[in-house]
Amino acid sequence: MSPERAAAAADTTRGTALPPSPGIDAALAHPLLGRLLRGQSRRQRLDRRHPWLLDTAVVLLVLAISLPDLLTSDSHGPFGETGNGDQLPIGVLFVLAAGQIVPLWWRRRAPAVTFFVIASVSLVQWSLGVWQQAGISTLVALYSLALHGSLRVLGWAAALTFAELILAVCVLMDVEHWLLGLFFLLGTTTAAIAVGLTLRIRRMYLAALEDRARRLEIEHDQRAQLTAAAERSRVAREMHDIVGHNLSVMVSVADGAATLATNRNEQSAEALRILGDTGRQAMSELRRVLGVLREEHQDDVRMLSPQPGVRDLDPLLARVRAAGLRVAYRTVGDLDSLSSGVQLTVYRIVQEALTNTLKHAGTGSTAEVTVATDAGTVHIRVSDTGAPPGAPAQAQPEPGTGHTGHGLVGIRQRAAMYAGTVTIGPRDTGHGWLVDVILNVPSTPSPSAPGEHLP
Repeated sequence: MSPERAAAAADTTRGTALPPSPGIDAALAHPLLGRLLRGQSRRQRLDRRHPWLLDTAVVLLVLAISLPDLLTSDSHGPFGETGNGDQLPIGVLFVLAAGQIVPLWWRRRAPAVTFFVIASVSLVQWSLGVWQQAGISTLVALYSLALHGSLRVLGWAAALTFAELILAVCVLMDVEHWLLGLFFLLGTTTAAIAVGLTLRIRRMYLAALEDRARRLEIEHDQRAQLTAAAERSRVAREMHDIVGHNLSVMVSVADGAATLATNRNEQSAEALRILGDTGRQAMSELRRVLGVLREEHQDDVRMLSPQPGVRDLDPLLARVRAAGLRVAYRTVGDLDSLSSGVQLTVYRIVQEALTNTLKHAGTGSTAEVTVATDAGTVHIRVSDTGAPPGAPAQAQPEPGTGHTGHGLVGIRQRAAMYAGTVTIGPRDTGHGWLVDVILNVPSTPSPSAPGEHLP
């Protein structure tokens, strides 16, 4: 048996459908990642619909923080006396505050320009001896630059901000507690940059997760399609052998009958010759269309043996019993009258189902195989009792890994050739597994008895 066929026979996945996609659904199922992804998705949708909403909210928040400095004449800053800001006209204070607050409207669209405008206004303000709470705009601008802007520009902006703060506290402003003020200002500046970089990394990480989830979904779909294609190719190769054999028999019989009719000078000789020529033409077309399916890798050596049928189920069950699995086998109806293709399908389905039982239930289980034919249908039922209590757990496919077994796909592909129905899942008893397949097969004429003349 070729490696591909051995893998197809042994690698059977349990279930009624393909495994769940390991992509976005698996990420959303994670407690933390799912919350982050859903929260980011909601914010992104809101921001796309109303991009001005967040920018306006930030501007209004900074304005509310700055109002006390504009409405009172208190000259006390956060670190004691800060100079003669109360000697300037109120209009100048409003202009300085507006110069720091209004640019925040463009903080996401042009973060570098926004920062340098605010930094310039802040330097002018400190040169005039004014200390306003609107200076928090510098922290917001640095945060936005770290989150949205260029990292190279961010480095220059951070160095410029540190230089301005040291210059303002130590030279331009007459700060009472200058050491405390310098420590606080440099600390908050560093914190703003760190928060922006952290959120930037988090955003990149979530984007990478979404991209990986999409790639995994694509990979999962491609793997399922490739598995189905491989099973279809395997089935087509087997059907090619069966149909080719039957056509060869038909051509041989037609040629023999044509020769006999010619010797007897019967009028059917020409029709029989046409029948033989048509059969040979059909064989040629069949080789041309399906012959490519015989091309295998050099290391894939195919066994030159007849395709198995219903009579080969007994040796198959004997091998399974030798492996340690107890199997009860029952047949109903005349299975030998089924065509070669149907018998091959029955054999493969039973083989895949028993391989599934050995893999997942183990040798301590008991299996029941029933094959029945009646009124144009073939009913295949393979059930097992599952792993016995206390038995070691068998290796199960990890959920969400995307590894689709060939067995389940093969059963469905073979049943689909005969418009069949497939039921695969746990038994009604809650313990054990069931593979139930019903094939709709065309009725085949029974072979003629010896001496009986065909019409």
